[in-house]
Amino acid sequence: QVQLVESGGGFVQAGGSLRLSCAASGRIFTINDMGWYRQAPGKERELVALITSGGSTNYADSAKGRFTISRDNDKKTLYLQMNSLKPEDTAVYYCKAQIRPYSNSIYFWYWGQGTQVTVSS
Repeated sequence: QVQLVESGGGFVQAGGSLRLSCAASGRIFTINDMGWYRQAPGKERELVALITSGGSTNYADSAKGRFTISRDNDKKTLYLQMNSLKPEDTAVYYCKAQIRPYSNSIYFWYWGQGTQVTVSS
C-alpha cells in the first residue's frame, strides 16, 4: 500500500515559521515529482510548490521568498519550510507525489490526507 502522510502543521502567530513533512511509504519503486498544495475554507485547492526528482522547483507567487520546498530521496520525504507566515496562509496543506509502485511500470499520482496550518494575526 502506497501512502503519503503529512505532519508538522499547527498553530502559529503571523511572522512565525513551520516546517511541514510528507513521508511516503509502501511498496515504492521510485518517486518522481512531488508537490505541496493547500486549500482554505470556501476556496479551491491551489499549488504552493513543486519539486522534480532532479531538484528543480516552482513556487506560487504567494510563496516565493517565504517558502522553500525540498526533499530527501533516501528518506522518501518531502518538506516545506514556511517562514514569515501570514494569516492568508491558513489552510489545509496536502502533499502530492508521482510514484511508481513495484507492481507497475507506470507512475501514479497520490495525495496525502492533509495537515492543518493556522496562522493567527
